[in-house]
Amino acid sequence: MASMCEAENPSPNIHITEEWSEAAHSISNDSFTSPPPIAFICGPKNSGKTTFSRYLLNTLLHSAYRYRKAAYLDTDVGQPEFTTPGFLSLTVVDKLTPDLTIPCLKTPERCFFFGDVSAKRDPAAYLKYTFSLYDYYRKEYCMISESAVKTELPVIVNTAGWVKGIGYDILVDMLKYIAPTHVVKISISTESKNLPAGAFWSNGDYPAAVNLIEIHSACEVNRSVPNQKNARLLRDLRIMAYFQQCFPSDLNITTIKELAHALASHPPYEVMLSNIKIRHLHCQVPSTEIFYSLNATIVGLAISSEEAENLPSCVGLGIVRAIDTFKGSLYVITPVPPSMLEKVDLLLQGFIQIPACLLQVRGCISPYMSANVLSAS
Repeated sequence: MASMCEAENPSPNIHITEEWSEAAHSISNDSFTSPPPIAFICGPKNSGKTTFSRYLLNTLLHSAYRYRKAAYLDTDVGQPEFTTPGFLSLTVVDKLTPDLTIPCLKTPERCFFFGDVSAKRDPAAYLKYTFSLYDYYRKEYCMISESAVKTELPVIVNTAGWVKGIGYDILVDMLKYIAPTHVVKISISTESKNLPAGAFWSNGDYPAAVNLIEIHSACEVNRSVPNQKNARLLRDLRIMAYFQQCFPSDLNITTIKELAHALASHPPYEVMLSNIKIRHLHCQVPSTEIFYSLNATIVGLAISSEEAENLPSCVGLGIVRAIDTFKGSLYVITPVPPSMLEKVDLLLQGFIQIPACLLQVRGCISPYMSANVLSAS
């Protein structure tokens, strides 16, 4: 998932309140201490968690501070920062975010395909993915071994806006496991939707070293902050931007119709069904329907050999364009490079769907197409 953003300067079109600025600089100033800060950002939907996380990331990466790189642990599967929807990821960032209102696709250091835009279907698996990513961060960027000195990096943990019921329980479990040095709790004007006051996760036994920072949402000031009504549209746009990476950057694709036709004519990769495993996430499919259930769907492309505790690493997404059960072949469209695709031996099917606007263009997804293909195995 290559970076789609090149500009270096943050957008001047978003207003950062004094309260937000003080919070971000407080955490950044603490970056001179050891260990590096672990900043956990939480709050209800549409409170500005992602925007604040982007601003904090820029502040940490500012030349005046200690770090040239920072880690970003994204647990918001509905509106992730650097990946398409359905992923939990850990990304190491070394450049400023060019526009605080627009997310950018980047290649994560490590990611898992959860396959849904909410943790509701499987909270246990969601927490497993989160904890595994944090453990990876601790191992690679916090612990100094005898054989090698590793670069210590600060990390920003961005969370979803589900803060009631099971969502609240998930948040508490995450806080207790991660044990952040800083917790930024953002509140909105509707008090009933906010998290409880104070260190709500502690139960009186949390280390006193944590720095709790409570700030107010700046969404009323920033009209460009997304709301729930266009969340699905934003997810579709992110998926389309991802698959547009199948084509050279100089190919002039400016409309959805052009993208749909480009995907329809793009040579898919041919994969032998005997060389792959298929895993359905969050549901069970009869064995007689497994291959047919994949047709014209989005799947996670995973590597089972890199699987630990039933958590296979994922290298990207693919559109299953067609399946030829007589030939025993499956045809996939993906921007994942062939060198990486050769390692893929596991397809993960969840509930991330092809944007309907792509399916409405005739010829975009042709069932059982087998002509004009590239071999990936």
